[in-house]
Amino acid sequence: MFDRRILLTTVAGLFGLSAFRWLRGTPAEAGEKAAEKFEITKTEAEWRAQLTPQQYEILRNHGTERPGSSPLLKEHRKGVFACAGCDLPLFASDTKFESGTGWPSFYQPIEGNVGKTEDRTYGMLRTEVHCRRCGGHLGHVFDDGPKPTGLRYCIDGFGLVFHPAAASAT
Repeated sequence: MFDRRILLTTVAGLFGLSAFRWLRGTPAEAGEKAAEKFEITKTEAEWRAQLTPQQYEILRNHGTERPGSSPLLKEHRKGVFACAGCDLPLFASDTKFESGTGWPSFYQPIEGNVGKTEDRTYGMLRTEVHCRRCGGHLGHVFDDGPKPTGLRYCIDGFGLVFHPAAASAT
């Protein structure tokens, strides 16, 4: 009886430890994005001086805006959504769709401009997306989007700026 309790306690402890490590991620995973080299690097003071408080919270601290709070949620003009940190074009307006989530959603980024990392925060396994040029956090990508990709890039609108397409001469 005594040996069985020790065995069960040991097994439960090892299971709990491995679950904790999985939920928080390993140090290598935590530093994965930090180890990535970006074309644009600035000090935190420089980022704070350049960005609004909302932009800084999202792009630099991996924050999340309240659903429905971004003015870009209802932006339907033709143009490009770019990184608010470095102005790299990230999403074409024709890839934007209404997901009903309260965040601007796109089914495809501009090729090569959005990076991905594993995110294990909040006890979930998700794919975080960031700007390839400055490393700014943009949001997450999920596999419940529309055709043709089946992906939903759920993006914090305060991490973006919108550039309308130039009016064509008639």
